[in-house]
Amino acid sequence: MLDYSYLVLHLPRGTTRDVARQILTEHAEYGGWELDRLRLYPDGRRDVRLRRKIIRVTRTM
Repeated sequence: MLDYSYLVLHLPRGTTRDVARQILTEHAEYGGWELDRLRLYPDGRRDVRLRRKIIRVTRTM
């Protein structure tokens, strides 16, 4: 079974689409995060949930 860790970002309503894309791209490239859920509200704010796999190391000896 896969385990994930989650990161929630709250982007205010004045954030442009290009800035939001840049923020998400940096998290994906440098942190290994992937998009899990994006919620866009009518007033323009965004709630973004990112996830990444938790790698468990098993003992071999």
